[in-house]
Amino acid sequence: MTLSIKEVLTRRELRQFITFPETLYKDCPNWVPALHSDEFDTLGDKNPAMDFCEKALYLAYRDGKIVGRVAAIINHNANRRWNEEVVRFGWIDFIDDAEVVRALIDAVIAWGTKRGCVKVKGPLGFSDMDKEGLLVEGFEYLSPFTVIYNYPYYGQRLEELGFVKDADWTQKIVDIPAGDVPQLQFASLVEERFGLRAVTDMSMKEMGRKYGVDLFHLINTSFAELYEYSPLSDKQIESYLKVYIPILNKDFVAVIVDADDHVAGFAFCVPTLSRAFQKARGRLFPFGFIHILKALRKTDTIDALMIGVLPEYQGKGASVLIFKYLLDSCHKYGVTRMMANPQLENNHKVQNVFNDIFVTHEFQRRRSYVKEL
Repeated sequence: MTLSIKEVLTRRELRQFITFPETLYKDCPNWVPALHSDEFDTLGDKNPAMDFCEKALYLAYRDGKIVGRVAAIINHNANRRWNEEVVRFGWIDFIDDAEVVRALIDAVIAWGTKRGCVKVKGPLGFSDMDKEGLLVEGFEYLSPFTVIYNYPYYGQRLEELGFVKDADWTQKIVDIPAGDVPQLQFASLVEERFGLRAVTDMSMKEMGRKYGVDLFHLINTSFAELYEYSPLSDKQIESYLKVYIPILNKDFVAVIVDADDHVAGFAFCVPTLSRAFQKARGRLFPFGFIHILKALRKTDTIDALMIGVLPEYQGKGASVLIFKYLLDSCHKYGVTRMMANPQLENNHKVQNVFNDIFVTHEFQRRRSYVKEL
């Protein structure tokens, strides 16, 4: 049986690239499809990240049938930031076949080496706002809609090709207590001592207009030293604000400001959408949006998409105000648990923020692999 690799060059091929996992995971109850519209926006040439990234998308065929896919990416800003020549691989999916995964990775390597790369890493996206990290533990759980889900054989096949661990992220379930949390009783003291407060008197639209850009600049500052991070550009920030502002519920967006009304910390949460995305089957229309709207209105679980605090306010109680705000909202909506987004295992500050306040349970682990070329 003949195996071939073809670069994606047409919109029809891009659609096949985007929808291939639906065939691969059709019998997997824990896989959650991405929205096709989001994938077209991210993988198309209009993605603002293309101002500083290059990409090539590949499909693997065996006797005319698609059996795998992969994206090759060079983030030039990240390479300059970390002083390395890395080609990333992302959006990797394949049947359990050593020949297929080798051919996909070889395509990434060949494309990267032509551009001077000496190392390959992944799964990574164009930026930290994309899904990253291969699932290596926790396959038995329903996947949060914001992360990668893959079959257990993926890691084994990559390791057979000489890939080794470069970084791990862990993911926690946070139990939301029905009553008060002792560690949060100092919220008023934090407000008085450091002049911090939670923004509570604005609509999501007003908050986005006043603080949105500053929030993303805070992300750039507080995430600067994290694994493979590259700062978000102004065009990326504008794009993300257009995506997030219409769907976020202000009760699950904690914005902490200082005495001068500058953003000092934040957290974005949304009702979990995994089941809704499964029902939508990747499509907003004609009926997919109905499932998503229902999930946004009522749930007992929220996904914590992102949390950040400016370095000068870390250790000064900003996180206390963030979690006090979110706890009050959880009680208001009947939320009993929070799914934290992946956290680097060596990022002890953010790990401890959750562990010191709530009862947490690690349920998944993700890994970025690396190989020298």
